[in-house]
Amino acid sequence: MRTLPIPTPLLIPAVALSGGSLAWTTWSLVDLLGAGHIGLTVAAGADIIWAAVILAEARGLTIRIKGRNIVHAIGWAALLLVGALLAWHGIERDSHAMAVAGPFLPLGAKVVWLLALADMRDPADFTDDERALLADEERAMRFEEVRHQRELRRREMAAERLLAEVSVDFEIELARQDKGRELARRAPIAIAPITTEQARDPEPIPPASNPEPPPVVPPETSANADREQKTMADLAREQVAIHAINPPAINAICSLRPNADRDSVGAAVRRARRELDARGGYR
Repeated sequence: MRTLPIPTPLLIPAVALSGGSLAWTTWSLVDLLGAGHIGLTVAAGADIIWAAVILAEARGLTIRIKGRNIVHAIGWAALLLVGALLAWHGIERDSHAMAVAGPFLPLGAKVVWLLALADMRDPADFTDDERALLADEERAMRFEEVRHQRELRRREMAAERLLAEVSVDFEIELARQDKGRELARRAPIAIAPITTEQARDPEPIPPASNPEPPPVVPPETSANADREQKTMADLAREQVAIHAINPPAINAICSLRPNADRDSVGAAVRRARRELDARGGYR
């Protein structure tokens, strides 16, 4: 960070010499060019260039080319050009005094300004090379800071996208589970479809040469006792819900009720089947 310049008494002679040098240079260039008021623009331009370089040096301006500050070189080049024009003016006037004293005035102003600037500079202040090094480090830090901020933004965007995808997957899984539970709650017990041929009463089975042995009557138990207490209609509804076709249901009821009439059992099973079909399935 550049510190403020320290005021110095040398500023007074430096400013006075600069004013005299500008006046002398303007008159000399106008007289040398011989262009009247038009030549005043060239003279004023040369004075402005010379004064601007002095102000740039006073402000510590640096223009580096290949690591070298060329502001001082520009100042000396402008001074040499003005001095050459003033010497040329003295030669054109055949006045050796003007040829020598003319360049001496801007040269003296330049020297006094160098002394004034050196006196205003803080001895503990950084040199131009040190300022350039600090400026490079500051620029590198700013660059790294910008890169870091952009990297953080990129990571935040990636995290937000990942969270959005996870949220969508979570909602889909919840919806799938809800639909599965709803489907399981509403679905009836799976019953195989009944064809027209199966719905008709089965034809009587002719007696076989080797008739099947009579079903074994299970011993009286509490479960059998409960079945014995059920009506034929209850048994028919129970067996129709279990078996997809009538014959197995009739056989199961006959095995439970060996003394029941098979035709009566078949009629009860058919009624239970019609009731089941009218309700649209077992519920």
